Amino acid sequence: MLDPRIYRTGFVVVALALVVLAFSLQNQPGPASTTLAPEAFNGSSAYATMQRMAADAPQRRPGSIGDDALATEVASDFRQDFRHENITVSTDTFNGRTVDGTRTLEDVTAVLPGMTSGSVVVIAHRDSLQSPSVADLSGTATLVELARDLQGETLNRTVVLASTTGSAGAAGAIRLASTVSGPIDAVIVLGDLAGSRVRRPVIVPWSDGQAVAPPMLRNTVAAGLGAQTGLGAGQTSFAGQFVHLAFPLTVSEQGPFGARGIPAVLLSLSGERGPSADDPVHGPAMITATGRAVLQTVTALDSGSVVAPPSSYLILDGKVVPGWAIALFVFALIVPVLLATVDGTARALRRGSALWRWIVWVLACALPFAVGVLVVLAARRLGAIAAAPPGPVRAGAVPLHGAGIAVLALAAVAIIASFVALRPLAIRLVAGRPAARRLGRFPDAGAAAAVLLVMCLVTIAIWFVNPFAAALLVPALHLWLWVVTPDVALSAPLVIVLLLTGVAPVVLVVVYYAVTLGFGPLDAAWSAVLLLAGGDIGLLAALEWSVVLGCVVSVGLIALRSARQERPQPAAVTVRGPATYAGPGSLGGTKSALRR
Repeated sequence: MLDPRIYRTGFVVVALALVVLAFSLQNQPGPASTTLAPEAFNGSSAYATMQRMAADAPQRRPGSIGDDALATEVASDFRQDFRHENITVSTDTFNGRTVDGTRTLEDVTAVLPGMTSGSVVVIAHRDSLQSPSVADLSGTATLVELARDLQGETLNRTVVLASTTGSAGAAGAIRLASTVSGPIDAVIVLGDLAGSRVRRPVIVPWSDGQAVAPPMLRNTVAAGLGAQTGLGAGQTSFAGQFVHLAFPLTVSEQGPFGARGIPAVLLSLSGERGPSADDPVHGPAMITATGRAVLQTVTALDSGSVVAPPSSYLILDGKVVPGWAIALFVFALIVPVLLATVDGTARALRRGSALWRWIVWVLACALPFAVGVLVVLAARRLGAIAAAPPGPVRAGAVPLHGAGIAVLALAAVAIIASFVALRPLAIRLVAGRPAARRLGRFPDAGAAAAVLLVMCLVTIAIWFVNPFAAALLVPALHLWLWVVTPDVALSAPLVIVLLLTGVAPVVLVVVYYAVTLGFGPLDAAWSAVLLLAGGDIGLLAALEWSVVLGCVVSVGLIALRSARQERPQPAAVTVRGPATYAGPGSLGGTKSALRR
């Protein structure tokens, strides 16, 4: 079935795409600069405000009495600071999905109008799932102090100061992103600005979509941070950047803005995970330095050029690798397998293989995983999953109790039962009972063509939506091509190595997020359920990856059953025929040959 010449020809396209990728690297743009000194920021006042708020509202889960009281306090501070008639302070009350279920939440905003269109939005959440979480309030205290520093200033761009809640799941940020009027040039989310533990990267650019905050915005915040604190922003590894683009997931509040095409970054000394409830805080010196870095950033963005929208790119050795070049290279890597698959499919059809029946067999292997997805969605609809925030949350934010354990167990049982009962039934109904008995028992060229064809099609479908996610499937395409081809004899240990190597990229993505966000194995499974139930993972994406898992199972079954079949051994030559005859006259020189 496999023609190595066609497979090798496809790598000509890969070589051309690699050349384009090499010439696509760009220099990073420099940061926006400002001539205004940020010494106006009063860190001692911000530190006192942080301690006062922690004492006034030690318990402030989203939508709780403490959270609402703190919202009133922030609004009062804004109104005391802003005495000009053109400055607006408002409170937006809405129903939002939180880790405690649907709650009535409040976003407090203060709008300082500028002379031109566009705005710079500064956000800090005030809620916390644990107590006392003093460091979590450093962003809110800095926000209040910024209001005092910016009043009376002549601004080119409108500055919006927003105190949000529902930070676990970003309910308040999602609401704010949909209600802020006018174009938004940049968003700065303030996290832990006073903690004693620095966890890099301090500047987090990730979003809930396939876009990253532009380098100019990241470098502007990094320049202010370095100038005022001496701290480096830190850099996520190349592999980590790839993971964030392949499976966009962030637990901080810049995520919803980036997903909507708005440049947004998080500034937090404790990184994306945020501080623990009992993490100690520095004295006024640290919040003074970080607060001045924020003020310098705001003034630089206010007077600087227009910030580019978020985009897909990677940073490699200080250079920017654009997303379009990576997408082109990933598609080029699919081409060799696609060409070999098309040729193999044509060969299988010429040999009379019932290709469509094998395709049904492969898709039937994906059916149990689709059933598991439907079980989770049904559990959410029926209320078995009471709390499903609209965005990703940290480990333990939504505890796994009895109902959650039951949903996980039910989904697992549904997947296993569907594989045992529903999958064979679907094959019999579509392919017919006689064919169903043969399918999977004796895999042939049609089985290999079918599984490779489905894998190529689903990989291309994923590529159209997210080329970085499709790149995770490229190793499996190339390696499993040799596993399923019936005329390629591989040893059992080599087959196992190829199978495991093919699934390794996706497994490493799960491990990366588990380590980065502190998930254990059960937490990771529960987080996936919450992402699906909350809508962060769409139904179409879930079904696509169900097909991918079905292909994994199909390849494993083909490899297993091919190994059980006895391969025909070549018969020993016992009779010398013309092909092996080397007697007189075979090379000429006899009298009869000379007469001719």
